[in-house]
Amino acid sequence: MSTAREEILGRIRAAVDAAPDRVPYAQVPREYYRKGSLNREACLHLLKDRLLDYDSEIFEVQSEAEISGAVTAALQKAGERNVLVAEAFPKAWLPSGVDVVVDAALTTEQLDRLGTVLTTCEAAVASTGTIILVHEGAQGRRTITLLPDHHICVLSRTQVFEGVPEALAAINASSRKAITTISGPSATSDIEMTRIRGVHGPRRLSVVLYG
Repeated sequence: MSTAREEILGRIRAAVDAAPDRVPYAQVPREYYRKGSLNREACLHLLKDRLLDYDSEIFEVQSEAEISGAVTAALQKAGERNVLVAEAFPKAWLPSGVDVVVDAALTTEQLDRLGTVLTTCEAAVASTGTIILVHEGAQGRRTITLLPDHHICVLSRTQVFEGVPEALAAINASSRKAITTISGPSATSDIEMTRIRGVHGPRRLSVVLYG
């Protein structure tokens, strides 16, 4: 069986390599929309409109010194008293009056018992209302952003891009690690259009927008 598999794959590789119209990846024409035309104010307005349309919460502040207070407000609104963070999350941004749990290789069972996770992010796409996480540093490993029911994400206004190509180009320049894209709380609908939240991840998303 193994010999037959290798023979088939070998024939496929030979046929692909012999194709006369084969174009190297770097030479593939990229004629699609790659750079937005909106100014900064319009771009931020579009992102907020998309986030609200997806049933996300937005807490806007001007400076980094106000982030901790905004996170505390998000937790109080949700009636939650503990929050999970990655080891590299900035201590100055931690909320007050709640139990802060630092992820030190917590098990799946331990993570599942925690109600809220707090992370930073790498970028956001205004046109799609999408937040992009690169799983390192203060953004934590992927597991901690999927199991808790509530995700609070800290986003700088300078990290907002109008379109997907711009955001991915910015991420490509800084990291090649695995990413997660988030467009509102996790939800799906069955054949009768009954909306169910929390199927693939947190059922509540709060965005702290600062800068």
